[in-house]
Amino acid sequence: MWTWLSNPLCCSIGLKQQGSCHVHSFFATLRVLISRKTQKEANEILGEIERKVRQGSYAPSKSVPNFSAVADIWLASKEPNIRHSTHQQYQGHIENHLKPYFGEMKVPQITFEVIEGFKRQSLEKDVTPATLKKLFVTLTGILNYAVRVRYIDHNPAIYVERPKAKSLHNDQEGMNILRPEEIRALLDAAASEKDRVLFMTAVLTGMREGELLGLKWDDLDWHNGQIQVRRTYNHTRFYEPKTKTSKRKIDLAPELIQRLKEWKLACPPGDLNLVFPTSTGTPEDAMNMLKRQFLPALRRAGLPRMRFHDLRHTYASLLIDQGEHPKYIQTQMGHSSINVTMDVYGHLMNSVKRESANRLGEAVLGGKLQTSGSKMVADDQGEMGFRRLTD
Repeated sequence: MWTWLSNPLCCSIGLKQQGSCHVHSFFATLRVLISRKTQKEANEILGEIERKVRQGSYAPSKSVPNFSAVADIWLASKEPNIRHSTHQQYQGHIENHLKPYFGEMKVPQITFEVIEGFKRQSLEKDVTPATLKKLFVTLTGILNYAVRVRYIDHNPAIYVERPKAKSLHNDQEGMNILRPEEIRALLDAAASEKDRVLFMTAVLTGMREGELLGLKWDDLDWHNGQIQVRRTYNHTRFYEPKTKTSKRKIDLAPELIQRLKEWKLACPPGDLNLVFPTSTGTPEDAMNMLKRQFLPALRRAGLPRMRFHDLRHTYASLLIDQGEHPKYIQTQMGHSSINVTMDVYGHLMNSVKRESANRLGEAVLGGKLQTSGSKMVADDQGEMGFRRLTD
């Protein structure tokens, strides 16, 4: 039986000598042969081809590249608009995880079931849920690109349930917080005035490493006592902050303002007008700063090895100890939402909450239990309760 469809697609269904049905599809100058055992199956394929042609998403299978090729094209298209570190992360996802599984598959062959299989295999190989969630971000981006260029008409990755993982913002286990006396020891152990002011600025502003290395003197508002975060410096390039909330104004302590003014007089000049440049006025490399300045200062101060990022955690802890409102802490830190602030530092606020409750009792009751007619006593089970007692 032969079935003819109107232009631009002309298809035919016929019988091969072995008795199987096949579909000939002529679109422009392309010819596709799809073999199926029965006429019903061939008709179903024919209907699917017709639907895709009408939607403008039909691409003959011979013209569709495999996943590896699409992934490489996608990554190349992303490179001009992403940071070097992000590009490296995507590349690692593709080469180490996605290509070994999907590499030779044609993109239309990557179905919901295939992606579910990838998820199961990854978890069996002890890929952590947090890492797997990141892999899904990359995979979804690649398949979204395949949809845009009409290799496929929908992205099956968006329907696959993501593995549940611990909050990426929850950094409690690896968090090191310096006490005030340890902060002073670190500053005293700094090898130069530049290092001392850099560490002090990190502790008293909570600025990220890249934000400090990208800081320029024009970013300081001496009149209002603030720093405005406008850029970050990473991997030899300046970038705008990733989020709107990262572009922020940070209030400065008077002591820090004074030290910054003194450092400005001694700061090496340079065309970029950086606050913490090298001795020649060029941008400081983060790895060099860590190896040559920060880690040696920790050793001299007798402090345990930690990340430079822990100075940011220390700043947040200082604000919490002072009883600052979480919303203020969020804006100073540049978090995208107060939920991030609470995820990261909520555990530090518990002791502050207890102290607040104590202060409330002292403020209202004057530190003494009022017993006019009632006294709070332990009940027979040892639990606290109110019982009316006669004088």
